[in-house]
This record gives sequence, C-alpha cells and structure tokens, in this order.
Amino acid sequence: MKNKRNALIGSALPGDRSMLIKPAKNGRKLIYALILPLVVVSGLIYANREIKNETPKKSIPKPLSAAEMKAGREKWEATPAGIMYKKWEASPAGKKVYAAEAKIRKQIKDYTNMEGVVTSLSLPPGSRLGFGVMVRINGDDYIVNFEPEKSQLEQLHSLKVNDKIILKSHNVSHAPKYAYPIVSGEYVEWDSKVIFKRVPRKGGC
Repeated sequence: MKNKRNALIGSALPGDRSMLIKPAKNGRKLIYALILPLVVVSGLIYANREIKNETPKKSIPKPLSAAEMKAGREKWEATPAGIMYKKWEASPAGKKVYAAEAKIRKQIKDYTNMEGVVTSLSLPPGSRLGFGVMVRINGDDYIVNFEPEKSQLEQLHSLKVNDKIILKSHNVSHAPKYAYPIVSGEYVEWDSKVIFKRVPRKGGC
C-alpha cells in the first residue's frame, strides 16, 4: 500500500509542476507585453525631442555681425574681382552709372511713377538679363528688364521706339559689365493702359 501511495504521489508531481510552471511563463509574457510598448513609446518621445532640439539650429542661421560683414567685404575687395570692381566705381563709367541711379532713387524708394521714353527694343550686346528694353528717364538711359508671364509678353512686345511710358520699380542695380543702371520693371503703363504688372512668384514676393 505504501509503494502504491508513493507511486500515486510520484505520478501526480509532474502534473503539479506543469500547473506551476505554466502560470509563471504566462506571467513573464504578460510583463514583456506591458514593458515593450513603454520602451517603444519612450524611444519615440526621445527621438522626437532630439529632432525638435536640432531643427531650430539648422533652420535659423546665426546672423553676421557688422564687424564680420565689414571683414568679409574687405576680404572680397582684396580679390582680383573686388579690385576690378573698385576701379570701375572710381572710373568715369562707374560714376556716370551711380549718378543716373541717384536721379531715380526717390521714385524707386517710394515706388512712384517715372516717365520715360523707349529708346531701344533690345538690350546691349552680350547682356544676360533676359527680356528687356532701353528707356530714357530724365535725360539718362536705363536698362529695364522684365520677368513676364507668357500672357504678358504680347503686350510688352507691342512697345515701339519713342513710345512714352510710365514705369514703376522697387529696385535699381548696377554691374561693371553694363554702362547703364539696371531697373527691374514691375509696372508699365502705355497709352493710359497698364500693359505690365509683375506677378509675384509662388511662395515669394
């Protein structure tokens, strides 16, 4: 009887062990299942924080100080291109361009009407300014270049030499390559009709 009882107890033990082991395994799986999402979420939060911290550094460059700008200009003026530019500024041709710019500076700043006469339907030979015409304003000649839409080209091509126009612009510039100031044409009125008005670029001005 004793042997039989021992045999019965022995045969029951494996079943009892499996009953004890299975809950332990299931508990571990449950713990892993709870911990894993926390690890993933923590990683995403950390990565997102790192991206937010890095983005402003890349998108907002540090502005140059006045001293840095001056040093950069002086460095450029010492280069061959800078030396040539300074010589051009001091030459009669450069002084003439600057004087012509000064005549229209107020109208450019205030974006007010400038009366002019078309003197040529083409720009000086070798120019790379795109489409434009030559216009005389207050006795000085200017390059007027445009960035027209296709729909505006026909009206601009209707201009003829000696046509009187009213011109508006926000910008006048110069370059040693050109013997005339360069006016960016933004508004042109001819024969009491607006034949050109600059269309702002998408996402720009």
